Parts: sequence; structure tokens; C-alpha cells
Amino acid sequence: QVQLVVSGGGLVQAGGSLRLSCAASGRAFVGTAMGWFRQAPGKEREFVAAINWSGGVTYYADSVKDRFTISRDNAKNMVYLQMNSLKPEDTAVYFCALNRRAPFGLRIGENYDYWGQGTQVTVSS
Repeated sequence: QVQLVVSGGGLVQAGGSLRLSCAASGRAFVGTAMGWFRQAPGKEREFVAAINWSGGVTYYADSVKDRFTISRDNAKNMVYLQMNSLKPEDTAVYFCALNRRAPFGLRIGENYDYWGQGTQVTVSS
């Protein structure tokens, strides 16, 4: 079994930065792809970013491209989401997710096997 613990959310002014962290437990972390998703009130969950096992391939939603950076430290079972130039529309609950099935389709939430509890990110104007 895998447990994902997410931290780093909070309140930040527009234009500011936050770094979200996702700590994974268990050996099932090995060989996985990881993703970040978010859900704003009254809206559907949406893809934010994903990274393959080696870290050499990343994907980003158009809305966060060039502002957010996903990275991972496999020695520590950690995945990060560095969020810069935050906008009020980035306000949402952010989720970390783990994919053990395939290194493709990483923009689709249904392709992930485990999910973290989520952390609130609020960007004020």
C-alpha cells in the first residue's frame, strides 16, 4: 500500500510563490509516475503537472506552464510542485497522485492509483 502526504499549502498574495511537497510511503513508489491535480470550488478536478520516474519527462497544463515546476527526489520518496507567479485563479485544493500502471495518459486522473489528502492553496488579490 502507498500513502501520500501533501503539505505546503497556504495563503499567498498574487505574484507570490509556494512549494507543495508530497511524501510517499512504501516501496511501490519505485518506478511510478507522479502527478499534481487541483480542484476549485464548484469546478471539476483538473490536471496540473506530471513527471515520470526518472524525472526526464514532464507535463504541464497550459494554465500553469512556465509558472509551475514539478520535480522529484526518488531517494527521499518526495515529489514537489514549485508554484511561482501565483494568480487568484490558482486557488484550489491541490492533490498529489501516484500512477503505477503506465507512463502515459498522465493528464487523466482516472489513470492514477493513489491520492494524497489534498492541501488548500489560496491566492489573494
